[in-house]
Amino acid sequence: QVQLVESGGRLVQAGGSLRLSCAFSGRAFGTYGMGWFRQAPGKGRDFVAVITESGGSTHYADSVKGRFTISRDNAKNMVYLPMNSLTPEDSAVYYCAAAACQLIPRARYEYDYWGQGTQVTVSS
Repeated sequence: QVQLVESGGRLVQAGGSLRLSCAFSGRAFGTYGMGWFRQAPGKGRDFVAVITESGGSTHYADSVKGRFTISRDNAKNMVYLPMNSLTPEDSAVYYCAAAACQLIPRARYEYDYWGQGTQVTVSS
């Protein structure tokens, strides 16, 4: 059974930075593509970033390119999302997700496991 636990969300001022973390528990972390999604109040859960199993490839939503960087540590079963130059539009609950057997998963349905989310609030 896979469990994902996000951490690092908090209130931050516009222009600031945060680093989100996701702890993976279960077997075979290195066989899962790992993604981050976010959901603002009243909106859908949107793709933010994904990193492939080995960490060799990453992809980002256009809205976060150049500001967010996804990484993983397969020795520690961890995924990270440093976020810079935050704006109020980045405020959302951020979810970590794990996808098995997908090339570069960007859609919600491609993911098999989800964390409970961590709240990021950016004040103007």
